[in-house]
Amino acid sequence: MRVNKGNGLAIVLIVLGSIMLLGKFTPFFGHFVGYLIGYLIPIAMIMLGYYGVKRGNVVFGWIVLVIGVLVLLGKLSWLLGPLLAIGLIIFGVSLLSDRRRRY
Repeated sequence: MRVNKGNGLAIVLIVLGSIMLLGKFTPFFGHFVGYLIGYLIPIAMIMLGYYGVKRGNVVFGWIVLVIGVLVLLGKLSWLLGPLLAIGLIIFGVSLLSDRRRRY
């Protein structure tokens, strides 16, 4: 087998298809694969959108990128609330500590 520049994408597609089939035919492994693919598809959309913008297909690239970001934000929404709360607490503490240093 010759190693060409485009073989990397082919190998990634073969592995991804194998994992998806394994998830369909194996009940225990299926839940994990569904969970994993649910995050991989939006990440792949973000990467393809960025690649499209970089290559000159700006409108289609931005559309795919924005859809990927919105889907990923929807999947990570359980994490965004606590992170925002922690950020607000840290910002409030830093504001209180800055007032003491000023003379």
